[in-house]
Amino acid sequence: MTATLRKHLAMALGVAALLAAEAGIAVAEPAEPSPVKQLRQDTEAIHALGISGVQARVIAPDGRQSVATSGTADLTTGRAVPSDGYFRMASTSKTLVATVILQLQAEGRLSLDDTVDDWLPGVVQGNGNDGSRVTVRQLLQHTSGIHDDLPGYRTPEEYYQQRHDVYNSEQLVARAMAHPPDFPPGKGWQYSNTGYVLLDMIIRRVTGQAAHQEIKDRILRPLGLDRTLWMGTSPTLPQPHAQAYELFGPGSVVDVTDQILVDHENLSWVTTTQDENDFFRALLAGRLLPKRQLAEMKQTVPVSAEVQQLWPGGRYGLGLVERPLSCGGAYWSHEGGDGGYITLNGVTDDGRRSAVVSMSEARGDTPEHILEQENAASALIDHALCAGGPSTP
Repeated sequence: MTATLRKHLAMALGVAALLAAEAGIAVAEPAEPSPVKQLRQDTEAIHALGISGVQARVIAPDGRQSVATSGTADLTTGRAVPSDGYFRMASTSKTLVATVILQLQAEGRLSLDDTVDDWLPGVVQGNGNDGSRVTVRQLLQHTSGIHDDLPGYRTPEEYYQQRHDVYNSEQLVARAMAHPPDFPPGKGWQYSNTGYVLLDMIIRRVTGQAAHQEIKDRILRPLGLDRTLWMGTSPTLPQPHAQAYELFGPGSVVDVTDQILVDHENLSWVTTTQDENDFFRALLAGRLLPKRQLAEMKQTVPVSAEVQQLWPGGRYGLGLVERPLSCGGAYWSHEGGDGGYITLNGVTDDGRRSAVVSMSEARGDTPEHILEQENAASALIDHALCAGGPSTP
């Protein structure tokens, strides 16, 4: 359809509607798109922002699934985005870590009121940092005040120079200890990856096993999530997957698929939209935690004003984010973004309706692009979860 024809058609429809209204004739409201059509529209809207590839999966209470993809998996070859492709889980793995910690609490092997010094004496100290004042609960909820200072790249040159650098947990914590706390423990909220590095270390101290092994034994194997894999220091992903890209500035899009994530102990997980949906559904349905621990996980505090811009009305529990739904109520989630992949997810309070959208390009060069991408993906999750009506936690 030509632009001229579209313009005339729009004018004709407008005139028809006006005449009908003047004549007292009821004009039917346009029907709401079906959930499948809405999902396709939402993935296409994300791609239209300039994001190379998008894949999304929604699971309804009756188990029926809707899947949509948009864009390309490879800007060089133009191959299609796989609907079941792997992607880096990034910070969504914090919910896995939090689940293990709460299982250990349920078993009486630790307390959320234990301090870091109870398990890692002398690790958090210097420049006003005091591990005897920081609790496990505060690490989980990002209220510890521990400053974040993880290595990272901001330019294509830095990416190529740093992409295969490997750090251990002690090195990452030491970087944070070179800074004073952002605020006294329990007196504020600031996202801290370093806090979860410490939680990994605590899991190892309590159980004698690495956190990733405990996650496999306690969560992945029981749920049959055999496509959620810890990659360690491998710079690659299993096939199939979309290539990951990062926008560093106008015309500066770089393939950043080949890299070792800085915190490989905590963040080096890959998964699929199917597995991520299944994990959050099982968690909220009470299949991983006793009622008391799940309720504790859902005790939230407001996030910082800066993060409120990305998560309007958002609140943070213990490795779990609460966000409001436009249709009423709220949903639970934990997005992840690293290594070029950005993923948003959501599940209703009863664990029966869920959605995951993974994007294989990070438009992180300006605050406007970051917010634009976040809003479009958040809209997809909201539409998917509201298709079943209001959800009230």
